[in-house]
Amino acid sequence: MQKNDKFFTFLLSRLFNKDSNSSRIRKNLIHTAIILFFLVIGFSAIGVGIRGVLSSSSYDAFDNGTPLLSQVSAQVTDQNDTFDYSRPSDVYTPNSGGPASSEADPENTEIQNRLRAIQAVADPAFVPTVWAHTGKINNEFGFRRNPFGGRTYEFHPGMDIDGERGEEVLAPANGIVIKAAWTGGYGNMVEIDHGNGLTTRYGHMSKIEVEVGDTITRGQLLGLIGSTGRSTGPHLHYELRLDDRPVNPRHYLPPEPKELVAPEK
Repeated sequence: MQKNDKFFTFLLSRLFNKDSNSSRIRKNLIHTAIILFFLVIGFSAIGVGIRGVLSSSSYDAFDNGTPLLSQVSAQVTDQNDTFDYSRPSDVYTPNSGGPASSEADPENTEIQNRLRAIQAVADPAFVPTVWAHTGKINNEFGFRRNPFGGRTYEFHPGMDIDGERGEEVLAPANGIVIKAAWTGGYGNMVEIDHGNGLTTRYGHMSKIEVEVGDTITRGQLLGLIGSTGRSTGPHLHYELRLDDRPVNPRHYLPPEPKELVAPEK
């Protein structure tokens, strides 16, 4: 019986030692899992914090008037002036509007050269070099703060020229009317084909005075200023297009009267 007693004692000792080893392994696994859990939580919090800082910096860049990287050209140059529409306005302007365009391609040298070539060879009467309406420029061509509020920016494919409801909109050049009807965000809109791929658009009018197919001469009445369509107040949305692509109207327009030029900030 003594041998058997020793044998059972040996077996019990082995079993208890085995349980002890398993317990230590389980404890080590639990500790490792807890450490990994807190590491994942920590890295996630750091990632969220970095993303928030970057997002805030992006908004700050807009608020400080920093150029929109890779979205707009640095400058557009023509024979009369240098136009920088890469710096969007940070203020809300009254009497603004027009469609929110997705055609935000910067003008390149080829476009500028084509505009110059057209002006050099075309009949001057068919080049829109006269203001359709004389008034303060509320919004230039290019990126601007959304006039309907919020922190968003949008591409404005024309110019917003201030005016009173009922004031006249005159044709800046000869051409043929190809549109004269309600057109989405433009409201009541007239579009004139001047030849050589040039067209002009006149939006937000309270009344249209021409019809599709009409032959237009420079200075002819097109309609009356209004606030139809996507607009915050009476004004004229004036747009110049080359092969149905919006370009800066100032390529052809003379400087506006000095009394209408807003002082530099």
